[in-house]
Amino acid sequence: MEDVDYQHVSTLLWREQELLDLLLFKAEEKQYLILTGKTRWLARIAHEIEVVLDQLRTLEVERAAATEALAVQLGLPANPSLRQLAEKAPTPWSDLLAKHHEALLTLVTDLRSLSDANRELIEGGISVIGDALLSVRTPSAGTYGASGRTSAGEHRAVTLDGAL
Repeated sequence: MEDVDYQHVSTLLWREQELLDLLLFKAEEKQYLILTGKTRWLARIAHEIEVVLDQLRTLEVERAAATEALAVQLGLPANPSLRQLAEKAPTPWSDLLAKHHEALLTLVTDLRSLSDANRELIEGGISVIGDALLSVRTPSAGTYGASGRTSAGEHRAVTLDGAL
């Protein structure tokens, strides 16, 4: 019976790693779309990321319940960390749980870095758009003022008739 609980937790951890890896892939896809300017697909990738995040949330609840059951068996306090479980678990489970811990830390670190990079790219894009809009609001020479005359006086609007 004890091995079944460890097996279940390990299976849930493998699934969590798969989902985090998929999330990392989706974040890289998002970065590619941002860098190439293919904004058409950003809403779709955002939805796909949200679907993966929902799956992770559901899995996290199941993993927490399974972890609590193991904590009781091992005499650990409620809500133990994966590291605490690995330290108290018998061999070979201690090694496997420690490897899960390392893999999850690596994936989460990679995700944070990529997420930060994507956020900077988006903020940079918004800044460029803001600068472009600001330059449109501040007209250059040769435009009309409130009186209907050109504001600089040096330039005037001309319409050419191609038939002349």
